[in-house]
Amino acid sequence: MGSHLKFTLSIILWFQVTVVAEGRRPSSSLADADLMFEILLGGVTVDRYNNVLLQDEELASMRQGRDFLARINDDIPKSLSSMKLMASTLEDGQKVPLTQAQFENVVLSMAFSAHQAYNQESREKREAWGGVLLQLANITVHQMRGSFLFNYD
Repeated sequence: MGSHLKFTLSIILWFQVTVVAEGRRPSSSLADADLMFEILLGGVTVDRYNNVLLQDEELASMRQGRDFLARINDDIPKSLSSMKLMASTLEDGQKVPLTQAQFENVVLSMAFSAHQAYNQESREKREAWGGVLLQLANITVHQMRGSFLFNYD
């Protein structure tokens, strides 16, 4: 139940950040709010292959549900090494702003990394996933305010 709650909170963060990044007020998109409510009400799980699944079968079969699942399951890295590579590549390319799709992928990657960090049994793996989460959060902050939250020098 704890990991379900934490992952759900991460999904809320994704919706809020993407709405703010688009320059909209969070309350201005009724469709986004409805979708967020339906996902939260139905719940999400992560299977043993690290695929996110919507527990509400009806929502999972709808276009918005399929779009969400395709986005989170196909567009974000699932292994620690590929997540680190993505984060390093994005940090190195900070001279050009991310597209909306790239930004959303970073935020979804943060949600997935937080879930992975929380669910690891060994301290080393938790810290490794936590480090990637910190890198991705730093990239997100840089996109929103123009400077990094942390410097790694």
